Amino acid sequence: MKSRPFTLGTAPDIVDFAEVAHGFRKVVIPPKALKLIESRRALLEGMLAEDKVMYGINTGFGELASQRVSRESLKSLQVNLIRSHACGVGDPLDDAEATALMFARVNELAMGNSGVRPVLVKRLAELINKNVIPFIPSKGSVGASGDLAPSAHMALVLIGEGLAKFAGERDWQPAETVLKKAKIKPIELAEKEGLALINGTQAMKAVGGLALFEAMNLFYSAVLTGAMSLEALKGTPVAFDPRIHALKPHAGQLEVAEMLEAILKGSKIRASHSANDKRVQDPYSLRCMPQAMGAARDAIEYALNVFETEFGSVTDNPLVVEGKSRGTIDVLSGGNFHGQAVAFASDFAAIAITALGNISERRIAQLVSDFKILPPFLARNPGLESGFMIAHVTAAALCNENKVLSHPASADSISTSANKEDFVSMGMNAALKFKTVVRNVACITAIEMMAAAEGVEFHRPLKSSARMEAALAKLREISPAFKGDEVFSGRIEAVADAILSGYFVD
Repeated sequence: MKSRPFTLGTAPDIVDFAEVAHGFRKVVIPPKALKLIESRRALLEGMLAEDKVMYGINTGFGELASQRVSRESLKSLQVNLIRSHACGVGDPLDDAEATALMFARVNELAMGNSGVRPVLVKRLAELINKNVIPFIPSKGSVGASGDLAPSAHMALVLIGEGLAKFAGERDWQPAETVLKKAKIKPIELAEKEGLALINGTQAMKAVGGLALFEAMNLFYSAVLTGAMSLEALKGTPVAFDPRIHALKPHAGQLEVAEMLEAILKGSKIRASHSANDKRVQDPYSLRCMPQAMGAARDAIEYALNVFETEFGSVTDNPLVVEGKSRGTIDVLSGGNFHGQAVAFASDFAAIAITALGNISERRIAQLVSDFKILPPFLARNPGLESGFMIAHVTAAALCNENKVLSHPASADSISTSANKEDFVSMGMNAALKFKTVVRNVACITAIEMMAAAEGVEFHRPLKSSARMEAALAKLREISPAFKGDEVFSGRIEAVADAILSGYFVD
């Protein structure tokens, strides 16, 4: 590993989170954190010895919290919890998402507020550092009491049950087999530890956080692509004059206007036709990019603040906190596991990214239908060739799907656990929808970028600005200029992957 390890028990930003999730960084537990974890565990065991009633430690769960559990059954209680809660369904999380889930959980445990033993934290860190991927079905969480079902599937692997594989592999194996290959011993859970592994927002943080990281890359690529479309359509950059935006100074609007001016500065294409251009205004999808795309940027910024706050939070329950008397602890039952903030952030961001896709599709429509400036459908031989005709149809289909997915999951709540858990966030569903929207809009933006590139190159030998030409050169490394009708599918996916990875971010 070239990058320094991430120190557990501290607050990661979104880049830290993505780097660990994608395997670019390992994790390390500092001695200070281990000492705190050990001391609080010892104090918790002292309270257990005194037979004090503590939720989820020597009681049942949810509506069964009033049921005391005998001391000799406390360890069985934790294993039973993991097995009974491992009821997720659907496609598994991908490797990065599964690693992100483990990272989110172990980082919280390392803060010393869960009452677990140091060995549990060490073992979970080992799974990350040795690239072990638990099989975690993506569906089954309502986002309150924590992401219980997905997290339980992760916890199964720690006790040597369930399925797992190594990062990059395709086939799942029994977890016991994978742990043996990784030289990791299954752990025997002690009191509180099963609950500490599953209570919290780690699954929605994993899926939503990685989708947000990709959305940030997507946003900057979308602005670049919009500028490319403006060039192809010989639009005017007058609408990006800072004097306009000073009169409506939303942060995102100011940033997008500044970006567009900078990207287009020095273009020979614009200079060639500006004197004879009789158009006063471009269509909204070009002229209003600062106002529309800037608002999306502000929504993404809001989501980023929420997620980074959540990354540095402790979302377990009950929580082990410093007592009012020196050298003591209190065990407090609260609701930090509730994912409402993350649910809202995921839904707001999904709506914003959907709008980015919608405005992109409108620019594609302009590119394929402005026959005065560009050839019909950007075809080299219109009639014999269809050009971008059906690529635009694909963009329209993805936009329609996004409009369905943009209905907020957080607007719903279904009572669970015999009405003990009577208001839930649906945060995991919001994160899963957000992930799909981001991927869809990356594909829409990829179609626009390829179409706009054809349009810009149609104006040769005139060249665009230096920054635009550099972006075109990068695009042509993964998607060469079309020579006629060709299969689009693989190109769209390749360019979308590049967009999400930050390939076009300056």
